[in-house]
Amino acid sequence: MKVKRIVANIHTGEPAAADAFYHAILGLEPVMDHGWIRTYAAASRMIPQLSFAVEGGSGTPVPDLSVEVDDLAEALARIRAAGIAIEYGPAREPWGVRRFFVRDPFGKLVNILQHDPDAAGA
Repeated sequence: MKVKRIVANIHTGEPAAADAFYHAILGLEPVMDHGWIRTYAAASRMIPQLSFAVEGGSGTPVPDLSVEVDDLAEALARIRAAGIAIEYGPAREPWGVRRFFVRDPFGKLVNILQHDPDAAGA
């Protein structure tokens, strides 16, 4: 048996509210909409990953989701333009990422990150 896909399911009373954050800001494409569920995906293929942690690193809380982007500055500009509060960062972490935390429309803590090409071991 092989795992083909891992999907994060976030409970909400209003699935359409995901559009403003996950589509408009992060650029994920809507790939399914049945009214009661909306699914968004990146255009590129991704490797499924699950993380289990006692903290989020640097003393932060464990985020509900981590989203790696190719341009952290652009993601940060979009978040700020949307008036979304930054809960942590932006920070350059000792393990080779730059990141910041925000809350999505459902209150989930989202770690938005980019691997830092200037960091050793990145």
